[in-house]
Amino acid sequence: MTFEAIQNEITGGFGWVWKQITFQVDWSDNYFWFLTVLSLAVWGLELAFPWRKNQKAIRRNFWLDAFYMYFNFFIFASVISGLYKLISIYSPLSTEDFAILNLSSLAPWLALLIFFIMNDFVQWFTHVVLHRFEFLWNFHKVHHSVKEMGFAAHLRYHWMENLVYKPLKTLVVLLIIGGEPNDAFIIHFISIAIGHLNHANVKITLGPLKYVFNNSVMHLWHHVKALPEDRKHGVNFGISLSLWDYIFGTNYIPNESGDIELGFNNDEKFPIDNFGKQLIYPIGKED
Repeated sequence: MTFEAIQNEITGGFGWVWKQITFQVDWSDNYFWFLTVLSLAVWGLELAFPWRKNQKAIRRNFWLDAFYMYFNFFIFASVISGLYKLISIYSPLSTEDFAILNLSSLAPWLALLIFFIMNDFVQWFTHVVLHRFEFLWNFHKVHHSVKEMGFAAHLRYHWMENLVYKPLKTLVVLLIIGGEPNDAFIIHFISIAIGHLNHANVKITLGPLKYVFNNSVMHLWHHVKALPEDRKHGVNFGISLSLWDYIFGTNYIPNESGDIELGFNNDEKFPIDNFGKQLIYPIGKED
């Protein structure tokens, strides 16, 4: 029964993607076309207002990163949905009875705000962990192997990160609030848009709001190759919100020029342009 449930979940996942492509779902559920339209819009901003003017419109790894967007967001997500189904079957945290907070009693806007802040903190903490432990860092190197930053690099990451981020977020959400609130798609859409803009070749500083929201200037320094001596595990781990970095002292923005070398130590030995080798990395790694 469990195997059948997992198989049905995976098949249903691919079927759901197809329904999105063919406009058979409500707009609030259509992540495929939201991601596509958003990507074209942010790419348009890059072409109209390029921060690094010497960077080509079709930068290095542009098409690879574009493929990663759809691979991670739809193809692999459908495959791995079986694991999430397994978690939901055996997890005792599957109902609101176990939740610390009951968001259903709150105003919808407040429930969404709490969900957004909580979800973002879990991602910030997980991001720190990815940098802190060598085993996880080897997977996260795929994201940091980008040498020319652009919006599509947002979803360039190793498939193993799906096994770290999503289950942890799911379990924490179940434990604290019993599940996602109604209209959670609004938060997901906002988070995707912020992520695209943070990776875009567009200079965004946000003025005083930079202490709350992440931005492209701050995130570019997260990808800097030459880290400060006292920050060997990285800086600027924020996803949508920057406030966690300012609270915990991991913020670092020495200048806003945008002309910095991206990558990590010994990245010349990393298969930067090879999706197949990145897929099985760190098997066969040379660095």
